[in-house]
Amino acid sequence: MEFHFATILVFLVVGVGLAVFTLALSKLLRPFKPGAEKDTIYECGERPIGSPWIRFNMRFYVVALIFVVFDVETVLLYPWATVYKQLGVVSFVYLLIFLAALIEALAYVWKKGDLEWVRPRIQRKDVDAPLPEKYVVGEHHKARAAGGGRQ
Repeated sequence: MEFHFATILVFLVVGVGLAVFTLALSKLLRPFKPGAEKDTIYECGERPIGSPWIRFNMRFYVVALIFVVFDVETVLLYPWATVYKQLGVVSFVYLLIFLAALIEALAYVWKKGDLEWVRPRIQRKDVDAPLPEKYVVGEHHKARAAGGGRQ
């Protein structure tokens, strides 16, 4: 069967041309009225307060990664379920192995406590311990070395 690459080239040129044409047309037709209000950052209708360079809690990223992993699981299970009768028992065994790995990962994350939004703080008992003599450098360390704890 002969395949014509010219057809693909025509579709590519028309697609890119249409995209460039619509962007250029919208730039020409839109009103251009710059101002201080339009130059501010839009954040869900709220005025920005403070610096944008703040530290986010790592739990946001962990929850997002866990969601992506189990979302991909769902995406992989759906096509399998639609053709289950045609694949047979071997495919079912592969699915069980896949699900076992995901359940093991979920149990690991759960046991580690990453699914808890509010974690209990770990109490460190060595914070008020005296500083060993070899680490005493200046006046501010002498009180701690004498057993005064953190200053």
